[in-house]
Amino acid sequence: MRRLVLLLPAGLALLAGLNGALLLLGVPAPVTSGRLGDGHGILLALGFVGTVVALERAVALRRPLALAAPALTGLGALALIVPAPPALGRALLVAGMLALGGICVPLWRRRREDAVAIQALGAVAGAGGAILWAAGVGMGQVLPWLTGFVVLTIAGERLELSRVSIDEAAGTRAGLLALAVFAVLPATLLWPAVGGALLGVALLALVGWLVVHDVARRTIRATGLVRFIAACLLAGYAWLALAGGIWLVAPTPLADGAYDAVIHAVFLGFTMSMIMAHAPVILPAVLGVRMPYHPVMVVAPSLLHASLLVRILGDARGSEVLREVGGLGNIAAVLVFVLVTVGIVVRTGSGRAGRTDRAGPDPSADQPAPALEGTP
Repeated sequence: MRRLVLLLPAGLALLAGLNGALLLLGVPAPVTSGRLGDGHGILLALGFVGTVVALERAVALRRPLALAAPALTGLGALALIVPAPPALGRALLVAGMLALGGICVPLWRRRREDAVAIQALGAVAGAGGAILWAAGVGMGQVLPWLTGFVVLTIAGERLELSRVSIDEAAGTRAGLLALAVFAVLPATLLWPAVGGALLGVALLALVGWLVVHDVARRTIRATGLVRFIAACLLAGYAWLALAGGIWLVAPTPLADGAYDAVIHAVFLGFTMSMIMAHAPVILPAVLGVRMPYHPVMVVAPSLLHASLLVRILGDARGSEVLREVGGLGNIAAVLVFVLVTVGIVVRTGSGRAGRTDRAGPDPSADQPAPALEGTP
């Protein structure tokens, strides 16, 4: 119940961010507050994703104090939603992301592996993005740091879940590629044109490693949940590759169409697809609920990727109609995902899913079940 309470602000941040998306698209929205439109990106990247990641990491650490990280990011998101001083929400989000970085220290001491180091780099990138945004830096300059946060966090998670089937040398290469992504983030601030191109190269190299070494290339031929996860993973990698390619060839700062394409390829095509893939694995671990596979689960990612393709075509052709249609489809896909997830969990019942201090083995990884993190 305590973990569910901490997750609720993330859900509210998601809904508020989607409401803000409606405002930015210029269509009717349930809430017309301009602050939701202004905070749309931060609410989704740090309020929603940041809180979910912080809660998962806190559960992995199994120390009550670690729950301060998701509590702070959740409160920061709520402060951005309600009529509170903007500085309060900014400060809470910075504190929460710094606390997430703090969680990575004992996790590293417990298990000195490349996957943990990559996730730690992601947390530092997220904290850097939060600090820059709190200092009033424009979202165009904050975007690479938030991208580093989600990409490095998810890359570390994939390496962690597949650690039995990936040899030490491959893990080391993943760590070096992740370090390259992180290292070019300051360059995007100091020399935007060069830094943006270098970030594109680094992202393409990292996604190349993920595609080659992720077992999703093999498990896509399976059935049921295993195939569902693999399909979401591979689609997410494709969108991240597109974002890296745009960063490589587009002028910096990114033009309007390129900016819209990059930000949604990263945070919808890649990040949301990864969330959809990992939900059946992470939710049982974090909340102790059961989420068995149901064919209806394919509706949300199918709608997400189809509508995102329409939106990207709109960006490429300068068509506001296509961009608006695609954007509405994006929002509908996320809402369908939420409704389907809640429906499956409620229909199945909230029976305990075994120990919940760590996500179990990824069903897409053809490996024996590893011991829970921190378990002798």
